[in-house]
Amino acid sequence: MNGDLLQQVYGKYSREILVYLYSLSRDRQLAEDLTQETFVKALLSLPDGHANIRAWLYKVARNLFINHFRSRGAAVDIDAIGELPGSEGEAETILFEKLRSRKLYEAILRLDRQKREVIILQYFSGFPLAQAAEMLNLSPANVRVLSHRAKKELKTMLEENNDEIL
Repeated sequence: MNGDLLQQVYGKYSREILVYLYSLSRDRQLAEDLTQETFVKALLSLPDGHANIRAWLYKVARNLFINHFRSRGAAVDIDAIGELPGSEGEAETILFEKLRSRKLYEAILRLDRQKREVIILQYFSGFPLAQAAEMLNLSPANVRVLSHRAKKELKTMLEENNDEIL
């Protein structure tokens, strides 16, 4: 990958990759370091003509995150998410939207690792089911089941707290 292309790709996807890595690590500094490392790896090893750079960056980022913990002898447990971003009437609307986002975010944090990761990839990062399955090394059927179960759990959690988000 040449320098100009790397700058374009970095400009387009760096924030997205940073949020994803933060959602896995809950550590801003680690997420920033791994984001940089993701793009360095892209510079060094992205094959010419790769069909989907965005999906490849997510896969590289996820693998770097897992390798980071394995190299330190820690058990790999990616149970985390970062904070979701969100005249007088407008301020009130923004406040309610942030509150709803926060409640949804807190519910997502309570999902197990695989379900949380499926939800993040599908709904927050916008990956189709097949790509999410490939990135997670799962079958599309397994991702579909995890997604369905995650949504049911989220709905239950939010209903228990009388939150009407979904």
